[in-house]
Amino acid sequence: EISIMRKLLHHKNILQLLDWNTAEPYILIMEYVSYGTLRSFLQTHRSHLSADPELQSLLTITSYHIALAMQHLRSKMIVHCDLALRNIMVNKFPWEVKVAEFGLARDLTRMTSRRSNRVPLRWYPPEYFRNHYYGFMGDVWAFGIVLWEMQTFGTLPYPNLETSEAVAYHICIGHKNTNPEGCRPEIMRDCWLEPYTLRPSFTDVVSMLENIIENDA
Repeated sequence: EISIMRKLLHHKNILQLLDWNTAEPYILIMEYVSYGTLRSFLQTHRSHLSADPELQSLLTITSYHIALAMQHLRSKMIVHCDLALRNIMVNKFPWEVKVAEFGLARDLTRMTSRRSNRVPLRWYPPEYFRNHYYGFMGDVWAFGIVLWEMQTFGTLPYPNLETSEAVAYHICIGHKNTNPEGCRPEIMRDCWLEPYTLRPSFTDVVSMLENIIENDA
């Protein structure tokens, strides 16, 4: 995790590692953010935000900054493998959000890159369940889940499914989360295309979100 965060260097939309201790006690010292996770922020401020006529514009700006972070990860050959609303931090909404939690991340330039047996199944793509494959387009799928989470103010994906087996089966047979009311579903749906080669790259996603932001303005 330390080696990956050091490789990412400084990026305004990635939570910064300030210092660390690799002997016991193991310590990571991270930059301070004002409002905790984006999931808790949206849940706490739901009533205020849902009444805001600019809500979709605010969420689009937030999505844009997350996509910028993920585009940076891709440029460094890092697959996050745990992109979720709970792993995005808020310093100033919607302008300063930061991708965090690199405990499952993999550096594809390192042959010894490890895999974990414990993964967040509700954010994982069909190709993982069918072929145990997770690449850059897996992060794109997870980004689509993050968009859905934002629109539903932090609702657990596939809220009607209780077991891991049900979630995996549901995803494998092609079922998706239903479109939230008032949502802009176009990018979300593109992130869930199959096969995964049809999904947009994060560079594509950044361009699409830039166009939406310009149109809103």
